[in-house]
Amino acid sequence: MECTVSWTGAAGTQSPMGFVAETGSGHVLTMDGAPDEARPENGGRNLAPRPMETVLAGTGGCTAYDVVLILKRGRHAVTGCTVKLTSERAPVDPKVFTKIHLHFTVTGRGIPAVAVERAVQMSHDKYCSATIMLAKTAEITTSFEVREA
Repeated sequence: MECTVSWTGAAGTQSPMGFVAETGSGHVLTMDGAPDEARPENGGRNLAPRPMETVLAGTGGCTAYDVVLILKRGRHAVTGCTVKLTSERAPVDPKVFTKIHLHFTVTGRGIPAVAVERAVQMSHDKYCSATIMLAKTAEITTSFEVREA
């Protein structure tokens, strides 16, 4: 896997702290920094997600992918899956994630709660490389709800 991240914040551009990432699969993701009132040349313009927000979003995508795949392989009629991630970060640099909570909402027809619980746990313990990696610095907790379609 590879990715190339390029600074787009040269003088005269939209944001002095803008970046664009091109993934190995050929997709593009933009990132930007937060505005810095004291030193505008060091801040972004809030034109795209922050880099750490993209880490959190990627983590949600990684684990949601696992949960859906595990449920589908179990022949459950999944019609929807969302994950709301909330996090806390260390107050000083490096501002690593210290707590991450993932709340899954799985929608489908007749899906037993025990199947969702198992899928979430399997993702957390075995398959989701993002949550397993982030668990080295963050306390990761999960919860879920099942909604009938």
